[in-house]
Amino acid sequence: MEESKARKLLVDTGIKLLERGLVARTWGNISCRLDSDNIVITPSGLDYKKTKEEDIVKMNLATGKWQGIRKPSGEKRIHLLAYQVFPDVNFVIHTHQTYASALGLAGFEDLDITEEENENLGGIMLADYGLPGTKKLTKAVKAVLKDGAKVVLMKNHGVLICGSNQEETMRKVILLEDICKRNVKGVFEVTQEARANEGEKLLSRVKEKFPYAALVQTPAVIACANRKIPIYAQLDDMAQMIGWKIPVVSDNEVTHALEKVNAVFVPGFGALVRAESEDDMKALELLVDKAAVCRIHTTALNVEAKIGFIDAALMKLVYKMKYSKQK
Repeated sequence: MEESKARKLLVDTGIKLLERGLVARTWGNISCRLDSDNIVITPSGLDYKKTKEEDIVKMNLATGKWQGIRKPSGEKRIHLLAYQVFPDVNFVIHTHQTYASALGLAGFEDLDITEEENENLGGIMLADYGLPGTKKLTKAVKAVLKDGAKVVLMKNHGVLICGSNQEETMRKVILLEDICKRNVKGVFEVTQEARANEGEKLLSRVKEKFPYAALVQTPAVIACANRKIPIYAQLDDMAQMIGWKIPVVSDNEVTHALEKVNAVFVPGFGALVRAESEDDMKALELLVDKAAVCRIHTTALNVEAKIGFIDAALMKLVYKMKYSKQK
């Protein structure tokens, strides 16, 4: 593909993923094959809304050497692998989509999927856990790709989707989320409605101290809040931006609690998040809902999938010192 066209395609695809809620902030990454020797890939730690064509990085498939004004995505190794394993793959997307991420936490031996859907995805498999960007994760993904799967759910991380072109790959991304949504386990019905009017008053009180605050009241979030059980990080994006734990507090403790953490569950209300910017606040809303969906799913399957405290702390530190500043 012509390089200028490929660069524009990556920029446009990033915006589409962001608008559909399939990625948040700077998470996820996209690449496109140029020819038999090179690809282009999105840069490390740059907001999709701010990514320009000149920010896209060119990489050599054989050597991994890159050219550009920015560093390539930290997940560049798994992109290179996809092109090396599959000669017919010309576009790769790594997402952090909610329901596929949830399914990746507990396996999917009894996945409700038709033969046609599986064929359209190009095969789907689960890769073992590894910290983002590490050789351990690369090795786990390589094993699954070599087994022939073109859709890889990476445990505690996200999804890698390989296609022949951008259109096919995006169709796979959307199809996968539909399949995973109908396969997620647990009860999401809200038995106790959120206190809407009181919630607005609570949010107004919180905003006096934290201007970029939001009240999250999705069914999954309300269900988790009303169960009064804290959520521990099961996905690396929660670990990075929120931390190891989302605690449960009373409505009288919210403002004080948000001085120490950026997300809390409040029984009867849902969740409150606070950030330092509008887009960070929106990302936190998405992450809290995804964390709740994942918690309900793994609880229903009686699966323990939380990330270790040390790994979570390491990811939080790296995010704070590196990616949040790059963004």
